[in-house]
Amino acid sequence: MKYINRKLEFILRKYLKIFPVIGLTGPRQSGKSTMLKKILSGKYRYVTFDNIMNRDFFHRDPEGFMETYSGNVIFDEIQYVPEIFNYIKIIVDNNRSKKGQYILTGSSQFSYLKKVSESLAGRIGLLTLLPFQYSEIPDKYKDISLFNGSYPELSDLKYRNLDYWYSSYISTYLERDVRALSNIGDLRDFSSFIKLLASRVAQLLNLTEISRELGVAVNTVKKWVSILEASYIIFLLPPYYHNIGKRIIKSPKIYFYDTGIVSYLTGINDLASFERSPLKGNIFENYIISELIKTELHLKTNTGYYFIRTSNGEEIDFVVIKNGIPHYYEIKSSYTFKLSMLKGIESLIGEKEIGSIIYRGKDLKIKNKYTIYNYKTLLS
Repeated sequence: MKYINRKLEFILRKYLKIFPVIGLTGPRQSGKSTMLKKILSGKYRYVTFDNIMNRDFFHRDPEGFMETYSGNVIFDEIQYVPEIFNYIKIIVDNNRSKKGQYILTGSSQFSYLKKVSESLAGRIGLLTLLPFQYSEIPDKYKDISLFNGSYPELSDLKYRNLDYWYSSYISTYLERDVRALSNIGDLRDFSSFIKLLASRVAQLLNLTEISRELGVAVNTVKKWVSILEASYIIFLLPPYYHNIGKRIIKSPKIYFYDTGIVSYLTGINDLASFERSPLKGNIFENYIISELIKTELHLKTNTGYYFIRTSNGEEIDFVVIKNGIPHYYEIKSSYTFKLSMLKGIESLIGEKEIGSIIYRGKDLKIKNKYTIYNYKTLLS
């Protein structure tokens, strides 16, 4: 199995020279352990708390455990032993000048970030590794990653038996991460909830409607949304308020970090079923937005992400704020450019602001102001 270098490696190497502790989060199977083992082989010892023997050793004799694994250690899936943060804090505070002492990974943000803020504030540099971004995917799989997803293992499997892979992934997620994160009594209801969100991808999050359809309380839906966010299954895109004021609809929109999960849950398994699916446009929008967010997260840029939708129906799919400058994107799954695609951008952006269309057709320049990108040009 050939290793594919990750864009995050550059920032990781810099952080190892700046911080005593590096925190690396991201969904299961995004390649965290593989990347760390590859680029730090021979320099760091690797200890995973997925292994119950390691958890038992720590709980029986925490000081003996820390003595055994002192300095230059990768602790994987650290959410299983949240007590370890206090021991790491003490060790780091006794030698603050030594950088890169520990690398801590986790698949959930819940207990992880809470313990970081309590114990390691000012001592840790936080990074996120998501599944492959477009430029990391082998060329022969780039096209199908649009709807089949981009987890690294899919490339190893040559994108075969995807139903089996995603079925196993979701079952493992439900049984391990969800059980660990929250006391959910009936996982069938939670599973139905994920499927319902997949059918509403790239749409406004309406908690009341979801509550009514599932027959559970609104507060329960809120809690479940938080669990999916914390474990990097979904993210919520907030509305952008600049110069729009009270006309903005305040609900966020729902997106998945990986479109393969959406396709699996909605019955899309090949190009033909994707092209005829009523969710085609939503999935394409999800794909572009998640890819742009991956790129910025892996480069650790100071970037904000939003959408615009006003009460009278005007909208822009994606707004990126970088260095205080907004860039507006309309995202269309069509191969054919039409001037009507510019309607939202023309009605909402300022004279000197930047607007682009992302679609599947040819690169164009319109009115010397708007750039029309083929999505591959943009993501490459």
